[in-house]
Amino acid sequence: MADTSPTPLTGKALLQKVKELAHLPRRETAKRCGYYTVTKNNQTRVNLTDFYDALLVAKGLPLDPEGSKDGRGREPTYRVSVHKNGQIVIGAAYTQAMGLKPGDEFEIKLGYKHIRLIQLDSSSGEHDDSDDEE
Repeated sequence: MADTSPTPLTGKALLQKVKELAHLPRRETAKRCGYYTVTKNNQTRVNLTDFYDALLVAKGLPLDPEGSKDGRGREPTYRVSVHKNGQIVIGAAYTQAMGLKPGDEFEIKLGYKHIRLIQLDSSSGEHDDSDDEE
């Protein structure tokens, strides 16, 4: 599809060039960093997706969908929705991240637009006020 393809900048060179071109629109910045192709009809096509991916990698945030996953389950999104039966389920990924065990108890405090779960001290049945901000 493309006859001509420049060598796009990557890493520190890309970050430096983006800083220098901060006054330009995104498409022009991507083009000047080498993220474009020239089609058979001499049309210039800017590839913003590759440009953004290269920027993320240069900043140390690679988006590799298969990279760190072990293939089981989904990644936590930190969002839940109310089920048809009115329940809200907090998945195992969250309880494991907090080190919770079966039988751990929580006090539920309802706010105007939030629900606060406060873990109860397992020995006395009371909650620890040290983390309360209210």
